[in-house]
Amino acid sequence: MNTRIEMVEVAARDGLQNEPGFFPTADKLELIERAIASGSKRIEVASFVHPGRVPQMADAEAVCAGLPKRGRDDVTYIGLVLNKRGALRALETQVHELGAVISASDGFGTRNQGRTSDETVEDAIEIIRLGKDHGRSVQATISVAFGCPFDGEIAPSRVAELARKVAAAGPREIELGDTIGVAVPTQVKAVMAAVKIAAPGIPVRLHFHDTRNTAVANAWAGVEAGATTLDASIAGIGGCPFAPNATGNVATEDVQYMLQRSGIETGLKLHGLIETAQWLSTKMGRTLPGLVSRAGGFPK
Repeated sequence: MNTRIEMVEVAARDGLQNEPGFFPTADKLELIERAIASGSKRIEVASFVHPGRVPQMADAEAVCAGLPKRGRDDVTYIGLVLNKRGALRALETQVHELGAVISASDGFGTRNQGRTSDETVEDAIEIIRLGKDHGRSVQATISVAFGCPFDGEIAPSRVAELARKVAAAGPREIELGDTIGVAVPTQVKAVMAAVKIAAPGIPVRLHFHDTRNTAVANAWAGVEAGATTLDASIAGIGGCPFAPNATGNVATEDVQYMLQRSGIETGLKLHGLIETAQWLSTKMGRTLPGLVSRAGGFPK
Protein backbone atom coordinates (compact mmCIF):
# COMPACT_ATOMS: atom_id res chain seq x y z
CA MET A 1 0.00 0.00 0.00
CA ASN A 2 1.36 3.42 -0.95
CA THR A 3 1.97 5.86 1.90
CA ARG A 4 1.55 8.86 -0.38
CA ILE A 5 -1.38 9.26 -2.77
CA GLU A 6 -1.67 11.79 -5.55
CA MET A 7 -5.07 13.50 -5.70
CA VAL A 8 -6.52 14.87 -8.93
CA GLU A 9 -9.07 17.63 -8.44
CA VAL A 10 -11.94 17.28 -10.92
CA ALA A 11 -14.52 19.78 -9.62
CA ALA A 12 -13.92 22.30 -12.40
CA ARG A 13 -14.59 19.71 -15.12
CA ASP A 14 -16.43 16.58 -14.04
CA GLY A 15 -17.86 18.42 -11.07
CA LEU A 16 -19.47 21.20 -13.08
CA GLN A 17 -20.28 19.48 -16.37
CA ASN A 18 -23.70 18.25 -15.27
CA GLU A 19 -24.79 21.48 -13.56
CA PRO A 20 -27.87 23.24 -14.98
CA GLY A 21 -27.47 26.78 -16.20
CA PHE A 22 -23.94 28.11 -16.63
CA PHE A 23 -21.28 28.49 -13.96
CA PRO A 24 -19.42 31.70 -14.87
CA THR A 25 -15.90 31.47 -16.25
CA ALA A 26 -14.57 33.78 -13.53
CA ASP A 27 -16.01 31.49 -10.85
CA LYS A 28 -14.46 28.42 -12.51
CA LEU A 29 -11.10 30.15 -12.40
CA GLU A 30 -11.58 31.07 -8.75
CA LEU A 31 -12.47 27.45 -7.99
CA ILE A 32 -9.24 26.30 -9.65
CA GLU A 33 -7.20 28.96 -7.84
CA ARG A 34 -8.72 27.93 -4.52
CA ALA A 35 -7.88 24.29 -5.26
CA ILE A 36 -4.26 25.25 -5.96
CA ALA A 37 -4.13 27.24 -2.71
CA SER A 38 -5.41 24.11 -0.94
CA GLY A 39 -2.48 22.10 -2.27
CA SER A 40 -3.84 20.62 -5.51
CA LYS A 41 -1.02 19.83 -7.93
CA ARG A 42 -3.02 18.15 -10.67
CA ILE A 43 -6.36 19.56 -11.82
CA GLU A 44 -8.89 18.75 -14.55
CA VAL A 45 -9.69 22.23 -15.81
CA ALA A 46 -12.00 21.65 -18.80
CA SER A 47 -13.23 19.23 -21.42
CA PHE A 48 -12.92 19.99 -25.12
CA VAL A 49 -16.23 18.66 -26.34
CA HIS A 50 -19.05 20.03 -28.47
CA PRO A 51 -20.79 22.81 -26.50
CA GLY A 52 -24.16 21.55 -27.68
CA ARG A 53 -23.49 18.27 -25.90
CA VAL A 54 -22.00 19.73 -22.70
CA PRO A 55 -22.95 23.43 -22.49
CA GLN A 56 -21.14 23.91 -19.18
CA MET A 57 -17.82 23.34 -20.99
CA ALA A 58 -18.49 25.87 -23.79
CA ASP A 59 -15.86 28.21 -22.30
CA ALA A 60 -13.02 25.67 -22.23
CA GLU A 61 -10.60 27.91 -24.14
CA ALA A 62 -11.52 30.95 -22.03
CA VAL A 63 -10.91 29.01 -18.82
CA CYS A 64 -7.53 27.81 -20.08
CA ALA A 65 -6.56 31.33 -21.13
CA GLY A 66 -7.29 32.60 -17.62
CA LEU A 67 -5.42 29.90 -15.70
CA PRO A 68 -2.52 30.94 -13.49
CA LYS A 69 0.68 30.41 -15.45
CA ARG A 70 2.30 27.36 -13.91
CA GLY A 71 4.83 24.82 -15.13
CA ARG A 72 3.76 21.19 -15.17
CA ASP A 73 6.19 20.42 -12.34
CA ASP A 74 4.28 22.89 -10.18
CA VAL A 75 0.63 22.32 -11.19
CA THR A 76 -0.50 20.04 -14.01
CA TYR A 77 -3.57 21.21 -15.91
CA ILE A 78 -5.55 18.41 -17.58
CA GLY A 79 -7.95 18.79 -20.50
CA LEU A 80 -10.40 15.97 -21.25
CA VAL A 81 -10.72 15.09 -24.95
CA LEU A 82 -12.81 12.45 -26.70
CA ASN A 83 -11.38 12.57 -30.21
CA LYS A 84 -8.70 14.09 -32.42
CA ARG A 85 -10.71 17.28 -32.94
CA GLY A 86 -10.92 17.86 -29.21
CA ALA A 87 -7.24 17.03 -28.78
CA LEU A 88 -6.24 19.61 -31.37
CA ARG A 89 -8.31 22.24 -29.55
CA ALA A 90 -6.65 21.34 -26.25
CA LEU A 91 -3.17 21.50 -27.77
CA GLU A 92 -3.80 25.15 -28.67
CA THR A 93 -4.14 25.97 -24.95
CA GLN A 94 -1.77 25.81 -21.99
CA VAL A 95 -3.02 22.45 -20.66
CA HIS A 96 -0.10 20.20 -19.82
CA GLU A 97 -1.91 16.90 -20.18
CA LEU A 98 -4.67 15.34 -22.25
CA GLY A 99 -7.17 12.90 -20.84
CA ALA A 100 -8.44 10.34 -23.36
CA VAL A 101 -11.56 8.28 -22.68
CA ILE A 102 -12.26 4.64 -23.49
CA SER A 103 -15.68 3.13 -22.91
CA ALA A 104 -15.79 -0.37 -21.47
CA SER A 105 -19.17 -0.92 -23.14
CA ASP A 106 -20.74 -0.28 -26.51
CA GLY A 107 -23.90 1.05 -24.89
CA PHE A 108 -22.15 3.87 -23.07
CA GLY A 109 -19.60 4.49 -25.82
CA THR A 110 -22.22 5.14 -28.46
CA ARG A 111 -24.17 7.51 -26.22
CA ASN A 112 -21.20 9.35 -24.73
CA GLN A 113 -18.86 9.45 -27.71
CA GLY A 114 -20.80 8.16 -30.69
CA ARG A 115 -18.31 5.28 -30.90
CA THR A 116 -18.23 1.61 -30.03
CA SER A 117 -15.99 0.42 -27.23
CA ASP A 118 -13.31 -0.82 -29.64
CA GLU A 119 -13.48 2.44 -31.59
CA THR A 120 -12.88 4.45 -28.41
CA VAL A 121 -9.66 2.47 -27.89
CA GLU A 122 -8.52 3.43 -31.38
CA ASP A 123 -9.35 7.07 -30.64
CA ALA A 124 -7.46 6.99 -27.35
CA ILE A 125 -4.35 5.53 -28.99
CA GLU A 126 -4.46 8.30 -31.62
CA ILE A 127 -4.82 10.95 -28.89
CA ILE A 128 -1.88 9.51 -26.93
CA ARG A 129 0.35 9.59 -30.00
CA LEU A 130 -0.80 13.10 -30.92
CA GLY A 131 -0.23 14.42 -27.43
CA LYS A 132 3.25 12.92 -27.23
CA ASP A 133 4.13 14.42 -30.61
CA HIS A 134 3.29 17.83 -29.12
CA GLY A 135 5.21 17.30 -25.90
CA ARG A 136 2.18 16.68 -23.68
CA SER A 137 1.54 13.75 -21.39
CA VAL A 138 -1.64 11.75 -21.91
CA GLN A 139 -3.61 9.46 -19.63
CA ALA A 140 -6.39 7.07 -20.60
CA THR A 141 -9.58 6.62 -18.61
CA ILE A 142 -11.66 3.46 -18.99
CA SER A 143 -15.17 4.65 -18.22
CA VAL A 144 -17.99 2.42 -16.87
CA ALA A 145 -15.22 0.03 -15.78
CA PHE A 146 -17.36 -1.32 -12.93
CA GLY A 147 -20.78 -1.32 -14.57
CA CYS A 148 -22.76 0.28 -17.40
CA PRO A 149 -26.25 1.82 -17.19
CA PHE A 150 -27.10 0.35 -20.59
CA ASP A 151 -25.14 -2.91 -20.90
CA GLY A 152 -25.06 -3.92 -17.24
CA GLU A 153 -22.18 -5.94 -15.79
CA ILE A 154 -18.67 -5.36 -17.14
CA ALA A 155 -16.29 -8.30 -16.75
CA PRO A 156 -12.86 -7.52 -15.27
CA SER A 157 -11.39 -9.42 -18.22
CA ARG A 158 -12.96 -6.89 -20.61
CA VAL A 159 -11.45 -3.97 -18.70
CA ALA A 160 -8.10 -5.76 -18.67
CA GLU A 161 -8.28 -6.33 -22.44
CA LEU A 162 -8.86 -2.62 -23.03
CA ALA A 163 -6.02 -1.73 -20.65
CA ARG A 164 -3.67 -4.07 -22.48
CA LYS A 165 -4.48 -2.48 -25.85
CA VAL A 166 -4.05 1.11 -24.71
CA ALA A 167 -0.94 0.30 -22.65
CA ALA A 168 0.93 -0.41 -25.87
CA ALA A 169 0.65 3.31 -26.73
CA GLY A 170 2.35 4.28 -23.46
CA PRO A 171 -0.12 6.47 -21.55
CA ARG A 172 1.03 8.19 -18.36
CA GLU A 173 -1.46 6.07 -16.43
CA ILE A 174 -4.65 4.09 -16.84
CA GLU A 175 -7.66 5.31 -14.93
CA LEU A 176 -10.61 3.14 -13.97
CA GLY A 177 -13.84 5.10 -13.83
CA ASP A 178 -16.89 4.11 -11.78
CA THR A 179 -19.03 6.38 -13.94
CA ILE A 180 -22.36 5.46 -12.38
CA GLY A 181 -21.24 4.71 -8.84
CA VAL A 182 -21.98 0.99 -8.70
CA ALA A 183 -18.61 -0.41 -7.57
CA VAL A 184 -17.96 -2.10 -4.23
CA PRO A 185 -14.55 -2.68 -2.60
CA THR A 186 -14.13 -6.33 -3.58
CA GLN A 187 -14.88 -5.43 -7.20
CA VAL A 188 -12.39 -2.57 -7.12
CA LYS A 189 -9.65 -4.94 -6.02
CA ALA A 190 -10.61 -7.57 -8.61
CA VAL A 191 -10.62 -5.14 -11.54
CA MET A 192 -7.37 -3.54 -10.40
CA ALA A 193 -5.69 -6.93 -10.15
CA ALA A 194 -6.77 -7.81 -13.70
CA VAL A 195 -5.56 -4.46 -15.07
CA LYS A 196 -2.19 -4.69 -13.32
CA ILE A 197 -1.57 -8.07 -14.96
CA ALA A 198 -2.66 -6.78 -18.37
CA ALA A 199 -0.69 -3.51 -18.18
CA PRO A 200 2.30 -4.12 -15.90
CA GLY A 201 4.28 -1.08 -14.86
CA ILE A 202 1.59 1.47 -15.71
CA PRO A 203 0.19 3.36 -12.69
CA VAL A 204 -3.50 2.92 -11.89
CA ARG A 205 -5.69 5.95 -11.14
CA LEU A 206 -9.23 5.63 -9.79
CA HIS A 207 -12.34 7.76 -10.28
CA PHE A 208 -15.36 7.10 -8.07
CA HIS A 209 -18.87 8.49 -7.93
CA ASP A 210 -20.71 8.35 -4.63
CA THR A 211 -24.08 7.53 -6.19
CA ARG A 212 -24.69 4.62 -3.82
CA ASN A 213 -22.63 5.79 -0.85
CA THR A 214 -19.70 3.47 -1.55
CA ALA A 215 -17.08 5.87 -2.97
CA VAL A 216 -14.98 6.46 0.17
CA ALA A 217 -14.90 2.72 0.86
CA ASN A 218 -13.93 2.09 -2.75
CA ALA A 219 -11.18 4.71 -2.58
CA TRP A 220 -9.72 2.98 0.47
CA ALA A 221 -9.92 -0.41 -1.24
CA GLY A 222 -8.05 1.08 -4.18
CA VAL A 223 -5.33 2.44 -1.92
CA GLU A 224 -4.97 -0.97 -0.27
CA ALA A 225 -4.68 -2.54 -3.72
CA GLY A 226 -1.86 -0.21 -4.75
CA ALA A 227 -3.51 2.67 -6.59
CA THR A 228 -1.21 5.66 -6.98
CA THR A 229 -3.78 8.35 -7.78
CA LEU A 230 -7.36 9.16 -6.79
CA ASP A 231 -9.79 11.60 -8.38
CA ALA A 232 -12.12 13.65 -6.22
CA SER A 233 -14.32 16.72 -6.52
CA ILE A 234 -14.52 19.51 -3.95
CA ALA A 235 -17.90 19.36 -2.13
CA GLY A 236 -18.77 16.15 -4.01
CA ILE A 237 -20.29 17.91 -7.01
CA GLY A 238 -20.56 16.22 -10.36
CA GLY A 239 -22.21 13.70 -12.58
CA CYS A 240 -22.30 12.43 -16.14
CA PRO A 241 -24.80 13.96 -18.61
CA PHE A 242 -24.93 10.71 -20.59
CA ALA A 243 -25.51 8.21 -17.76
CA PRO A 244 -28.86 8.13 -15.94
CA ASN A 245 -28.64 8.86 -12.19
CA ALA A 246 -24.85 9.22 -12.25
CA THR A 247 -24.75 11.66 -9.39
CA GLY A 248 -21.86 13.30 -7.56
CA ASN A 249 -18.20 12.47 -7.40
CA VAL A 250 -16.62 11.51 -4.11
CA ALA A 251 -15.84 14.70 -2.18
CA THR A 252 -12.19 15.73 -2.04
CA GLU A 253 -12.45 16.81 1.58
CA ASP A 254 -14.05 13.48 2.56
CA VAL A 255 -11.24 11.46 0.94
CA GLN A 256 -8.62 13.80 2.37
CA TYR A 257 -10.02 13.38 5.89
CA MET A 258 -9.88 9.58 5.55
CA LEU A 259 -6.34 9.54 4.18
CA GLN A 260 -5.02 12.16 6.58
CA ARG A 261 -6.38 10.34 9.62
CA SER A 262 -4.88 7.12 8.22
CA GLY A 263 -1.40 8.59 8.00
CA ILE A 264 -1.30 8.80 4.20
CA GLU A 265 0.20 11.95 2.68
CA THR A 266 -1.47 13.85 -0.19
CA GLY A 267 -0.13 17.39 0.13
CA LEU A 268 -3.66 18.78 0.45
CA LYS A 269 -4.83 21.14 3.19
CA LEU A 270 -8.11 19.97 4.69
CA HIS A 271 -9.10 23.39 6.02
CA GLY A 272 -8.65 24.94 2.57
CA LEU A 273 -10.79 22.24 0.96
CA ILE A 274 -13.54 22.77 3.56
CA GLU A 275 -13.50 26.54 3.01
CA THR A 276 -13.66 26.07 -0.76
CA ALA A 277 -16.54 23.60 -0.47
CA GLN A 278 -18.45 26.09 1.66
CA TRP A 279 -17.72 28.88 -0.84
CA LEU A 280 -18.93 26.64 -3.67
CA SER A 281 -22.13 25.83 -1.78
CA THR A 282 -22.81 29.57 -1.44
CA LYS A 283 -22.13 30.13 -5.15
CA MET A 284 -24.52 27.34 -6.12
CA GLY A 285 -27.14 28.33 -3.58
CA ARG A 286 -27.65 24.89 -2.11
CA THR A 287 -26.20 22.33 0.26
CA LEU A 288 -23.68 20.16 -1.58
CA PRO A 289 -23.06 16.43 -1.02
CA GLY A 290 -19.69 16.53 0.76
CA LEU A 291 -19.94 15.62 4.44
CA VAL A 292 -16.68 16.80 6.00
CA SER A 293 -17.26 20.34 4.74
CA ARG A 294 -20.45 20.37 6.81
CA ALA A 295 -19.24 18.48 9.89
CA GLY A 296 -15.70 19.81 9.98
CA GLY A 297 -12.46 17.95 10.58
CA PHE A 298 -11.50 16.04 13.69
CA PRO A 299 -12.63 17.99 16.79
CA LYS A 300 -9.93 19.97 18.53
